[in-house]
Amino acid sequence: MNQQSYEVVVIGSGPGGEGAAMQASKLGKSVAVVEKYHQIGGGCTHWGTIPSKALRYSIFQMTSIASNKLFREAGISPNLSFPELRRSAASVIEKQVSMRSTFYERNGVPVYQGIACFVDENTVEVEDELGGKRQLTADAIVIATGSRPFRPHDIDFSHHRIYDSDTILGLDHTPRSIVIYGAGVIGCEYGSMFRNLGVKTNLINTRGKLLEFLDDEIIDALSYHLRDCGVLIRHNEQYERVEPCHDGVIVEMKSGKQIKADILFWAAGRSGNTDELGLDALDIQPNHRGQIEINSDFQTSHPHIYAVGDVIGVPSLASAAYVQGRYAAHHLCEGHCERAMIEDIPTGIYTSPEISSLGKTERELTAAGVPYEVGHSMFKSLARAQITGRTVGMLKLLFHRETLQLLGIHCFGANASEIIHIGQAIMSQPGEQNSLNYFVNSTFNYPTMAEAYRVAALNGLNRLF
Repeated sequence: MNQQSYEVVVIGSGPGGEGAAMQASKLGKSVAVVEKYHQIGGGCTHWGTIPSKALRYSIFQMTSIASNKLFREAGISPNLSFPELRRSAASVIEKQVSMRSTFYERNGVPVYQGIACFVDENTVEVEDELGGKRQLTADAIVIATGSRPFRPHDIDFSHHRIYDSDTILGLDHTPRSIVIYGAGVIGCEYGSMFRNLGVKTNLINTRGKLLEFLDDEIIDALSYHLRDCGVLIRHNEQYERVEPCHDGVIVEMKSGKQIKADILFWAAGRSGNTDELGLDALDIQPNHRGQIEINSDFQTSHPHIYAVGDVIGVPSLASAAYVQGRYAAHHLCEGHCERAMIEDIPTGIYTSPEISSLGKTERELTAAGVPYEVGHSMFKSLARAQITGRTVGMLKLLFHRETLQLLGIHCFGANASEIIHIGQAIMSQPGEQNSLNYFVNSTFNYPTMAEAYRVAALNGLNRLF
């Protein structure tokens, strides 16, 4: 059998795998990557982050034109179908694959296409789609195989009316109605998108609140605006059974409710892609969701085998996976790494409007007994928001009453995932440099959304005196 040796082998070419491979290569290691699919990029590029965000932007463009008075008076009223809007992502995916392929070529990192399976703790066997096999040996191995939607065995996902986040982008029509089961990040994002397309949307939440890890005020704002645009949210519900029929899908709840819609979109949980890795040969036991347990340096029970990205569970963000990969590669090469790299990672949730947050919530600060204060900036009062017509939302700063240190940043509204990074830069500064005073004493371009920081800071300081 063909066998080749490298210093580092990375399994998976999504954000986590790419981060690990590029960092290890830059540090002088010989690196190889194994990718199961015929193109690099992982789920992030092909059926997750990139295509869903491209779809979201296409929907935003269409609805913006439809609601604009100038276009209406000109008789322009676009009404594109779901698959027509979905096609916009194809060119983006192609560009991403092309760009990322050059990363591996420039750094001399070969990519082996096939399914990776451990033979022993230093050897991985790769079987390609034609059945050919080769073995790769390495001093260190990084597992970055990602995750897939969790599929209960009692639901027929082969039925043409039942979808999950991997298959929903293949939907060949715009349904009249949809049941989204699961109100996590994916469920809320797609709930926003389908409702903006005019689809009657039922969002089933198995918990008591939407996205409970967020600040309560942001949760309330999201719930209000989803309902305001017509999404029907049902909290604390569990399905009893799912019955597809010729004209729709009936979801029967344990509470006795029955909800019927054209299609069901299952968005409740994800499973780590570990079932084909042969981890039994290493005595590594994934949990019930296929996720690998790691220590604070992303090492498994074998110190030279690391795991990063969605395969280890939360936070399940592409941005987090990339820096985790870089951290793991630096640690396996140098024996240490700067922990600031993997701390204070902002969330980015692409609902309509979008959400981004960093640091502590009011709930956490109250429980910890921290004397904090709040500064708000409502987007409806900002000139830039008034000009663009995107006035829904706010920036919320949480800061220490005595030191003025930033403790949390929470943004809800247009471009929230961009706006958050201004506060992130200040929040990461040491000592007194992390202070609300920066926003008060700095000049922001006018009119901009960035000005929200000055408004929120002044609002917060006014609460102190």
